[in-house]
Amino acid sequence: MQTIVIRIEYDGKPYAGWQYQPNAMTIQGALEIAFKSISGSEVPVVGAGRTDSGVHARGQVAHIRPSISIKMPPEKIIKAMNSNLPKDIRVNGSAVLKEEFHARFDAAAREYSYSVINRESVFLTRFATYFKYPFNPAALFESASVFEGEHDFTTFSKNNTDTRNYVCKVEVCKWGEAGPGQWKLRIKADRFVYGMVRAVVGAMYDVARGKRSVGEIGHALQKRDRNLSSPLAPPQGLILEKVYYNKELKFVTV
Repeated sequence: MQTIVIRIEYDGKPYAGWQYQPNAMTIQGALEIAFKSISGSEVPVVGAGRTDSGVHARGQVAHIRPSISIKMPPEKIIKAMNSNLPKDIRVNGSAVLKEEFHARFDAAAREYSYSVINRESVFLTRFATYFKYPFNPAALFESASVFEGEHDFTTFSKNNTDTRNYVCKVEVCKWGEAGPGQWKLRIKADRFVYGMVRAVVGAMYDVARGKRSVGEIGHALQKRDRNLSSPLAPPQGLILEKVYYNKELKFVTV
């Protein structure tokens, strides 16, 4: 069976997240409409991660299994999809596979970034969060190490009835300077649970503001109690940067 794999970037602000909703604009919904326009068939577009409302992506991956094989090379799939998509969603890579592949279940790791700024900017605030209260960047940097390693992230996540367990192995959780008055978090893990990145950023922001200590959020993580969480960080600073697979996907680009 033919499997079409696409890599997608999008501005998530106008959309109600990735997952299809009958009464709202979503990324998955837009992609399924675009694919139907070029293939004539309705098939699901299955993403590697279900980004929340307002969250962006630079390297989302999805697969499509058409009921009838599409006689179209990867570069033409990209052009055809993009001609039927809104300008804030772009397919930036494509591959056509003959073997079994599942964008979500075959993923070995995912990487997100979260960007913050300490001043309002016309050019930055769409893809970064303005932290309006004074904060200590050194404390922000220090707090990131709490979340590295394998932990149960019940405290720092949203409840999701589909999630059987909240254990995630975080390989990288590190802040860096991204420019004057700009900071970016890089966080990579084998899996992420619902609301996890925004929850840990919210906790780190509280540490940076002096509202909580590093030890306190470490204790909260161990207690697995959502009553010990901090307010979620806003969605606009969050970008799904890359999805990793054990077998390299050779995307064609145009």
